[in-house]
Amino acid sequence: MGNRKRKFGDRREGRLLRSLDPYNAMTPFIMKKRNDASNYFSDSIEITGIERFLRGKRLHGYPGMGLLHLFIAAFVRVSASYPGINRFVAGQRVYSRNTIEYVMTVKKEMRTDASETSIKVSFDPSDTINEIYDKLNKEIEGAKSTLSETNTDAVAKAFMKLPRIILKFVVFALEVLDYFNMMPKVILRASPFHGSIIITDIGSIGMPPIYHHLYNFGNIPIFIAMGAKRRVREIRQDGVVVERKYVDYNLVADERICDGFYFSQALKLFRNYLRKPQLLDVPPETVVEDVD
Repeated sequence: MGNRKRKFGDRREGRLLRSLDPYNAMTPFIMKKRNDASNYFSDSIEITGIERFLRGKRLHGYPGMGLLHLFIAAFVRVSASYPGINRFVAGQRVYSRNTIEYVMTVKKEMRTDASETSIKVSFDPSDTINEIYDKLNKEIEGAKSTLSETNTDAVAKAFMKLPRIILKFVVFALEVLDYFNMMPKVILRASPFHGSIIITDIGSIGMPPIYHHLYNFGNIPIFIAMGAKRRVREIRQDGVVVERKYVDYNLVADERICDGFYFSQALKLFRNYLRKPQLLDVPPETVVEDVD
């Protein structure tokens, strides 16, 4: 990330990676859309220690801190060591994103007929879980306010006043502008399709995780869905039957942003932070910057 001077070829939201090997630089021309390049991954995490950690947080001034905050914090922290997971593909080129932008859909009320909106929250790779909690909750509370209108709401409302044939052309024009890095700033800031990652807690409505597709419009390369907690009876090594609690999560990723080995190492570190959430209480010792 850093404070590098913007060069020719860089985008507003990211820096062009000029040192990629020819094979990786070529893949966006072969796999032209995110759906062409989607890889699917599923995993489970035992949450006994996690729930103990989160209960402690809630008792010490962070009411409502839950698994969603933990998953976001783990991703942010992994990006400090493996910045390649915060890359994106646009205009068939690979870029390193300037900030970590988490995108979230917010339902203003828990009713089937309640309206939805979208928020984007920017994080720094050195943020602790407490700082992530504060930033995210501030944006959520603002979005839920019936008196407020997010940038996404305002842009969507303006677009929906257009006749559908005109709107169809406008969306096509935006795709062309995005390809050539000419997307208007107001659209880029409001777009829920431009960001680092979407993490959704489907378990909060009692559902198992889904494999959520990546959007071809925009540049979000990773989507994680968490499912409901489930109890499992297991036999310990000493033969005693115990009950443990797990959470399943599914991940869909754009394989063009980094190679499989790199991504596997990032996922291992992600799981380590989920298992040892206390590591997220302090900033990372170092923050690695992506390649040139």
